[in-house]
Amino acid sequence: MRITLTDAELARRVAEGDQEAFGVLADRHAPAARRMARALLGDPADADDAVQEGFLSAWRAAGRYDPARPFRPWLLRIVLNAARDLGRRRVVRRTEPLPPERPGPGPTPERETERALLRAALGDALAALPERQRVAVTLFDGEGYGHAEIAALLEVPEGTVRSDVFHGRRALRRALAPFREEPS
Repeated sequence: MRITLTDAELARRVAEGDQEAFGVLADRHAPAARRMARALLGDPADADDAVQEGFLSAWRAAGRYDPARPFRPWLLRIVLNAARDLGRRRVVRRTEPLPPERPGPGPTPERETERALLRAALGDALAALPERQRVAVTLFDGEGYGHAEIAALLEVPEGTVRSDVFHGRRALRRALAPFREEPS
């Protein structure tokens, strides 16, 4: 029978120097951390750098984690701060990724183009949102966090998060309106 340790138990082990426990926590929470960092920074490589820096900071600060509180918001707050720091330090360096070659059967080139255009438009629309709205919409719609959890993570009132999600979604709907399909 396999026993799964809670985040709090693993964090305690990390504070005692257990590298394997930190690996388990990283495996559990890295996808959410990457999505949040990418929503904030836009660039996948920068997001990965921010997550790595945030996880390193969390490793160093493991002794300060309060096990009476949920672990993921604590960790995501550290990653959020690392992403913000990276964003402030980042030098302008934009590159255009080459589209991957896609051999064999699959979606038509037209459909692939539509998807790529939609992804690009969504990325641009998210990037145009104010930072707090971008993070709130990503955490609410992308990660499934509740308004209260996001408010605690961002250290703002819950009503502010509700407003940020509402206004962020409205701005995204306007920006993506050309991609709506007309009913047949």
